[in-house]
Amino acid sequence: MAGRSYYHQEKRKTNMITNPYPGKFIVFEGLDGSGTTTQANLLFKYLKKQGKKVYLTGEPTRSLIGGLIEGQISGDWKSTPECLQLLFTADRAHHLEKGIIPLLKKGITVICTRYILSTLAYGNLDIKDEKWLMTINKKFIWPDITFLLKVSPKICIERIKKERFHKELFEKEEKLKKVSKNYLKFAKKPAPYQTEGFGAGFKNIYINH
Repeated sequence: MAGRSYYHQEKRKTNMITNPYPGKFIVFEGLDGSGTTTQANLLFKYLKKQGKKVYLTGEPTRSLIGGLIEGQISGDWKSTPECLQLLFTADRAHHLEKGIIPLLKKGITVICTRYILSTLAYGNLDIKDEKWLMTINKKFIWPDITFLLKVSPKICIERIKKERFHKELFEKEEKLKKVSKNYLKFAKKPAPYQTEGFGAGFKNIYINH
């Protein structure tokens, strides 16, 4: 997996909502086509072999709200960027309430592809009000660990072309370049989070493959 790096997020003292449950909450983030699903599956299988209780999930979910999101991303219908982000947060709230939190309470490790960092990175393309994007997510628990997969947008687009018959809303190289910068911006700069009492300081650990 040449050219790929992982960023490990380590929490510092913040005002965010940390995971208060016995189960661990692990998230994989990255561009479309970066391999988040592949890497999440590998970790899931590894932990299962170790005899751990683990559950694999992702966002958007397959719920009714998730279906509305997928419909807009694929171009079946259209709304404002704000409406789309509110759908993402509604889907996330339902996902946490009905799926993730009950499992964490039981001590089960939950692995999720995409979460709050994706909202910030993709949402900031069309919505420049970072404070608003943070505010609509700040009541959600923060993962124990987030892995951000850094892959060239060009490579991501090549993978997408091989796997899909059509491009979705964000699947253009120029857009992915901007999203990639947003991921790093939000991951490397704790000040906006701390200022708004929202998220974490980040310590980046680079593991090259």
